[in-house]
Amino acid sequence: MTNATRLSIALISGVLVSAGCASLTPAPRPLPSPLTGFAAAQRTFDFRTIQVPGAKRTIASGIDDAARIVGAFDDSVGTHGFLLANDRFTTLDFPGAAWTAALGIGAHGEIVGTYRMPGEPTVNFHGYLRTADGQFQHVDSPAHKNTIAQRILPDGTILGCRHGDDFGASMRGAVLPARNYSETTANASMHNGATPDLRRIVGLYNYAPADRSAAYVIDDGKFTPLVVPGSTATTAWDVNPAGEIVGSYRDSIGVHGFLLTNNGFVAVNAPSAANTRVFGINAGGSLVGSFDAGGRTSGFVATPSRAGR
Repeated sequence: MTNATRLSIALISGVLVSAGCASLTPAPRPLPSPLTGFAAAQRTFDFRTIQVPGAKRTIASGIDDAARIVGAFDDSVGTHGFLLANDRFTTLDFPGAAWTAALGIGAHGEIVGTYRMPGEPTVNFHGYLRTADGQFQHVDSPAHKNTIAQRILPDGTILGCRHGDDFGASMRGAVLPARNYSETTANASMHNGATPDLRRIVGLYNYAPADRSAAYVIDDGKFTPLVVPGSTATTAWDVNPAGEIVGSYRDSIGVHGFLLTNNGFVAVNAPSAANTRVFGINAGGSLVGSFDAGGRTSGFVATPSRAGR
């Protein structure tokens, strides 16, 4: 199995960071720094490692308000999605698929993600919805070859992206299904989360001329790039109902998670980790993601500590 086929989160992030694109989208502006009035917020977390038994690597990608967690893992057979609820893992495989990842979980227990069928090229991704009673359904964006279903809102609206035979110029962040269909004009973009009223949408995109990745925030239709100061790449992966944004950024030291709130910016690093990525947040402020330590990638859930709130 190649690195490109392992886990959708790592794959999509890496491809978008390196993909080329046109220069029509405005270059991102850095977040204000503490020196210019942007305060570094104080918040601490209690971390718990998530490892699917027998997995070579585990990534946690979404969490709901009941602390149910979804993600993906590699084993000797391939890549599968998982649901972790009440300390019990359930493996998720789209019927007939060679590769499956679970990316988001909704308020009613619905799960969205992506899969690939046997023999398909690694650029191919198809969206799915797994209903609360365990039934799989296709999720497709109109008239486009590939769809990634990233998040699902309480009313059933799905966010993600669509693309053709590349992750570059053809990739656009999208709101699904067809009755709500819309997409961003940003190049190589992906919607990764939204508040329940869709007034705030977050995601990632590539911009020229440096072919770098940046996060974005769309507030009431206004597109604003988002870059952590000093970073070479920034991605926004989720937002909770309060509008708190989580994601990851890369600098000269490595990869770090972040939390952006009305009170300021919090860098998130799992203890003793070489790299940390934050992919999901729930209404209570609990985070999920992955970290690299000891030559292994593991998932985590980070719960706000009482002293850090």
